[in-house]
Amino acid sequence: MSKILILAALAAAPLAQPVLAQPTGPRTATVAHTDLDLSTAKGVKALDRRIWRAVVAVCGTAPDYDLEGKNDVRACRRDTRILAAAEAEQVIADAARGQPIRITTRAR
Repeated sequence: MSKILILAALAAAPLAQPVLAQPTGPRTATVAHTDLDLSTAKGVKALDRRIWRAVVAVCGTAPDYDLEGKNDVRACRRDTRILAAAEAEQVIADAARGQPIRITTRAR
C-alpha cells in the first residue's frame, strides 16, 4: 500500500510545479502622476515608488531555484528602471505636461 502512495506522489510531482511562460515581447504598465505635485520632493518620491512598482510588475519574478531567471528579472528591472527614469525626468522637468508615464521592458 505504501508503495502505491509513493508512486502516486511521484507521478503527481511534475504536475505541482509552476509552468513558466516565456515573454513574447515588451510588457507595458502605465504610471499616472497627475495627482502628484512634482515640484516637491514628496511628489517626486511618490512618483519614484509608483515607477518601481510598475517596473516590478512588468518584469515579473522568477522562482528561487531558477538562477538564470532571477538574473533575467534583475537585468529587466535595471534596464526598465533606466528607461522609466529618463521619462520621469522629462515629466518632472515639465510637470504641467499631465501625460501618464508608460513603463515598457526592452524587446529582447
